[in-house]
Amino acid sequence: MIDSRAVIDPSAQIADDVEIGPFTIIGPDVVIEEGTKISSHVVVKGPTHIGKFNRIFQFCSIGEDCQDKKFAGEPTRLEIGDHNIFREACTVHRGTVQDNSLTKIGSHNLFMVNVHIAHDVMVADHCIFANDTNIAGHVHIGDYAILGGASQVHQFVKIGDHSMCGTGSIVLKDVPAYVMANGNSAKPHGINVEGLKRRGFSKDDIRNLRKAYKFIYRQGLTIDEALLELKPLADETHSVKTLIDSLNSSTRGIIR
Repeated sequence: MIDSRAVIDPSAQIADDVEIGPFTIIGPDVVIEEGTKISSHVVVKGPTHIGKFNRIFQFCSIGEDCQDKKFAGEPTRLEIGDHNIFREACTVHRGTVQDNSLTKIGSHNLFMVNVHIAHDVMVADHCIFANDTNIAGHVHIGDYAILGGASQVHQFVKIGDHSMCGTGSIVLKDVPAYVMANGNSAKPHGINVEGLKRRGFSKDDIRNLRKAYKFIYRQGLTIDEALLELKPLADETHSVKTLIDSLNSSTRGIIR
């Protein structure tokens, strides 16, 4: 299952059924779990842990030192969950000691061609990153987030659950859960209704999220004032509580 032309460090821990193509290099302190397939011309540098049934296409660089000028060779890590797809030429860097020394990617995510995931980024599950998207350091991205092609996300930004950023978005502030954003710099454009319908959200959920959006963006309220108005809706719909949590966790301020 491992091509004879691949270069594998003896300390790497690789499950028996892992496939590795020619001219791929697997360094020390790398763990690759069962069912994962790695194409030709891939570089994986440790400490990196890659879970089960991932697919890594040619010319990816996984677990390389980060580009932060403060990085001085400290031991930092990359953790990747299960069932992720990394298409051609994706780059994923390890963390820095200035954060938690960890870059972490969940499961069931799709990284299309030439996506960059910088140091200390936290990606949850079921996200889609379209071609040429760049995620700067320390960014946190929630479940089911979608970033359109060539999206650029500033460091320390938070992208909420079920949110969507359109093609070419320049995201300089936090995107609340469920919100659609687009533009340079990205502005809010309503609730991600079609995405929520596809994922089985009820009509009541969507109706209450639309009401919540109006309190946040259409009534001229401050965030604190909007949060007071959202409390009764949160009692009716757990999704509104998730939205409230994303507002409360914002450190850069939300897109306006």
